[in-house]
Amino acid sequence: MAPKRVVQLSLKMPTHAVCVVGVEAHVDIHSDVPKGANSFRVSGSSGVEVFMVYNRTRVKEPIGKARWPLDTDADMVVSVGTASKELKDFKVRVSYFGEQEDQALGRSVLYLTGVDISLEVDTGRTGKVKRSQGDKKTWRWGPEGYGAILLVNCDRDNHRSAEPDLTHSWLMSLADLQDMSPMLLSCNGPDKLFDSHKLVLNVPFSDSKRVRVFCARGGNSLSDYKQVLGPQCLSYEVERQPGEQEIKFYVEGLTFPDADFLGLVSLSVSLVDPGTLPEVTLFTDTVGFRMAPWIMTPNTQPPEELYVCRVMDTHGSNEKFLEDMSYLTLKANCKLTICPQVENRNDRWIQDEMEFGYIEAPHKSFPVVFDSPRNRGLKDFPYKRILGPDFGYVTREIPLPGPSSLDSFGNLDVSPPVTVGGTEYPLGRILIGSSFPKSGGRQMARAVRNFLKAQQVQAPVELYSDWLSVGHVDEFLTFVPTSDQKGFRLLLASPSACLKLFQEKKEEGYGEAAQFDGPLMGGGVPGPHPRRGKAQEVMSAPGAGQCQACSCSHSPLISLPSSLSLFTEVETEAQKGELAWTGLCSQGAAGLGP
Repeated sequence: MAPKRVVQLSLKMPTHAVCVVGVEAHVDIHSDVPKGANSFRVSGSSGVEVFMVYNRTRVKEPIGKARWPLDTDADMVVSVGTASKELKDFKVRVSYFGEQEDQALGRSVLYLTGVDISLEVDTGRTGKVKRSQGDKKTWRWGPEGYGAILLVNCDRDNHRSAEPDLTHSWLMSLADLQDMSPMLLSCNGPDKLFDSHKLVLNVPFSDSKRVRVFCARGGNSLSDYKQVLGPQCLSYEVERQPGEQEIKFYVEGLTFPDADFLGLVSLSVSLVDPGTLPEVTLFTDTVGFRMAPWIMTPNTQPPEELYVCRVMDTHGSNEKFLEDMSYLTLKANCKLTICPQVENRNDRWIQDEMEFGYIEAPHKSFPVVFDSPRNRGLKDFPYKRILGPDFGYVTREIPLPGPSSLDSFGNLDVSPPVTVGGTEYPLGRILIGSSFPKSGGRQMARAVRNFLKAQQVQAPVELYSDWLSVGHVDEFLTFVPTSDQKGFRLLLASPSACLKLFQEKKEEGYGEAAQFDGPLMGGGVPGPHPRRGKAQEVMSAPGAGQCQACSCSHSPLISLPSSLSLFTEVETEAQKGELAWTGLCSQGAAGLGP
């Protein structure tokens, strides 16, 4: 959008002005007027549109050879429809008249040079840059929305690099251009005009650390692409070549939305006249982008790759488990990736270490692994083994005293698409475990919660999980696909249902049956599975109604479906018993994971 320009006419000499195609220029017809003049007439050459702006209740438009009266508030506006081939090839003439209407008292001449300047991006989200006549600065969500999208260039396309592409201020691979959003600068007009005027590309200071812009000059060499905007580079004087009408740029996203960043950035181009002091900006065109959010994928989608760890403890290796997983992945037609012990350092909890999602723009999408801040034995695995071509990486570090159990990503889940209270969540809702409100208990780190909330598209919900020793949501809920119209079911672990089952089995004479047959670690501490116990011991333990089976200290048992009211339809079915899934606490044999 251009600032309002006013061109002043002179009776003594012709006036020269630059007019951007499609942009109106106001002409001052009142400053220099012949003595005795009381009316005027306007004429323009082909290609120039001249029209008057006036109050229809106070001014009557002239008919035929009638003239416009000077003592009114009528304003003259001009515009051009095409770029000029030569300087000053459009002309507007204003003739002033007095009482002698047949002879003009004086004339002012305005010569216009038309130039076509515009900055274009994929506002229509078609995957291609097209000329837009609408507002390119604003951005709106949804299938009927508009506005360009940027991908955070968080993958690593060059195998020679050890870092994500966004850490480099130069192009590492031509394939990297596919991860950027194209931007086109139109600059059609006489070459002599651009000899005396500048085209300047700008990024606001607040956005300069969020984006990087590369200028393309054709060719298939990395040297043909130069960074022109980005951190420490707020403006760039465009190097237009003679006869050049279009210049292509590539825009790279550098940061995801977060608590201090809404995800919106803007870029602009200005036509500047340096022949005056100070320089005058004749026209500015601005475009806006939004960073594509990180979108978490639900486990109801078909699997593509399964990650597991090879470990060794006092009871031997987990080869049998790996053999079983190999069989299952073969049946599911998905890839199995085994993290060796030397890389996982005997940390088996790979679900706690990372979560998968993706980012998407109309022209490109790729998966992105979210690395948790737990930083245990697997801390290097996502960065060193998953980050790669078209596979991005993101993480959030947390300050001291460091992570709690709730910062592991077994405490991070997402539902399939749901509708809650008439509001649709087409990408589902993120679920994280937390403490009871105002209880002062454990919470997921604020840095991680802020990041998830800032993505906006999966509206996180905090569930009460702090009553568990480990405290992860995947200990008491999971989603499974179904073949009916709904497409999924929510399975909930119910401690109260488990307690009822123990009661029933005790009454049936199975009170002495062994439960939780698992190993002990040194000093009698429960290992990966809880100690041997009996149903009647569970029932007769002090503080019945609390979990004593695994020597854990937990809050009283609660009915979990009541804390999941956001899934109204699913909850109703679960309460009917159709989805009942009996489970124990985090150490129980029926648990969903760590």
